[in-house]
Amino acid sequence: MNSKSLLISLLVAGMSMGTAWAIRGQFGHEQGAAWAGSIGALSVLLVAKRADWYSRVFKATLAAAAGWGIGGIMSYGIVVGYGRGVDFVNVYYGLVMLFIIGGLYGFIGGGLFGLALADSSRKRVLWPQLIVEMFVGAVVVYFFLIEEWGWLMTPPRSEMWAACLGMAFALTWFIYRTEQYSALRVAVFAGLGAGFGFAFGNFLQVMGGVSTFKFNFWNVMEYSIGFFGGAGMAYGTFTSRWEPAEDPQKRRSQWFPLLTLTLVIPFIVWEQTFERKRLEEIYTKITAGDVTALAQTIQWVALAALLIAGISWFMLYYRTKRTEFVSYDYSDVRTFFIGHFSLYAAFSFLITGAFMSGYRPEQYLYLVNLGFVTLLIGNAKPRFSNRGLYGSRLAMGFALLLVFIALLTLVAINLHGEMKGMNRRFE
Repeated sequence: MNSKSLLISLLVAGMSMGTAWAIRGQFGHEQGAAWAGSIGALSVLLVAKRADWYSRVFKATLAAAAGWGIGGIMSYGIVVGYGRGVDFVNVYYGLVMLFIIGGLYGFIGGGLFGLALADSSRKRVLWPQLIVEMFVGAVVVYFFLIEEWGWLMTPPRSEMWAACLGMAFALTWFIYRTEQYSALRVAVFAGLGAGFGFAFGNFLQVMGGVSTFKFNFWNVMEYSIGFFGGAGMAYGTFTSRWEPAEDPQKRRSQWFPLLTLTLVIPFIVWEQTFERKRLEEIYTKITAGDVTALAQTIQWVALAALLIAGISWFMLYYRTKRTEFVSYDYSDVRTFFIGHFSLYAAFSFLITGAFMSGYRPEQYLYLVNLGFVTLLIGNAKPRFSNRGLYGSRLAMGFALLLVFIALLTLVAINLHGEMKGMNRRFE
């Protein structure tokens, strides 16, 4: 594989997912992660330049959105605080736990995305069976790790990481049993990327606090997990073997993933985020005008925007398709990517008030990233290769990451004293 074309492709995918995950910081939880995950998946599909994947764009994107969104049930606020400590044991523990949390985000998101790409009539993915197995895995692992053995990561917060771990185990066993090894490779590298990105991002956040430079370094951490997670998902995709997607896609199979991506997820983001009280608290800080009326206006503008966008996408990609089978081209996918991404960024500008105040400078960097990605994505075209999965190499890579995290820990604890928001897991 040409290294330059691969690096450009990974950069585009990483910047897309990184920006979306940074935007996700304004929304949080499952719905915010799902929207960000969908943008990451779309960027990989666009960079791949595989015309046979375009017909399944909405299915694959929804699978990635669901996978990355599942991780939104995990709590990590206290774990981030461990990384702000002053002793090796607590800081190293915090960074490694963030590696695990980020790894679960990426593994499940990348795994479901890979399965959607591999799904075919020759090797059909039994989605209902997989969902049941993942649910059972979540219940069983959570019960034993948390309820029976008391292996708590982040007391007194939620320990739903254990449920996600159970889902990851079930997903791994399903992929291995059905011999979907390309999907497993995507899951592994998305997990490694997101895990490293979370731990490294926490280190960057701490260093930002030490620097006293006024910037939203929590957002830097969010960008880091998205950038490395998106790049990892792209790398796993581009270095795996995929059979041509020759199965025609029926028109009636498109409406559910399309509406979920464009109306359901955005509506939940709006309903959970654009609360009148929250908006009034934000805008009181940046304007002296009629905050109540302004908050109401912002609330309804955001709703109108998502409804107009969702209905437009439905008309364009479903209603105007009159044949039994449908197909899309690169231009269709690119248009949807830019529009879907832009709406997410617009939501961020509305919820922060960045469109009328410069107190959140990172918001404008989102537009810079979006512009850069839009310009570069057409020129990115990786050459696919089949590098397989080698347990010894993965084990060595994992060990090296743990050593690198230890080095980050040593640097961090020697550059600062006690910091605001510091937590201790062990006394």
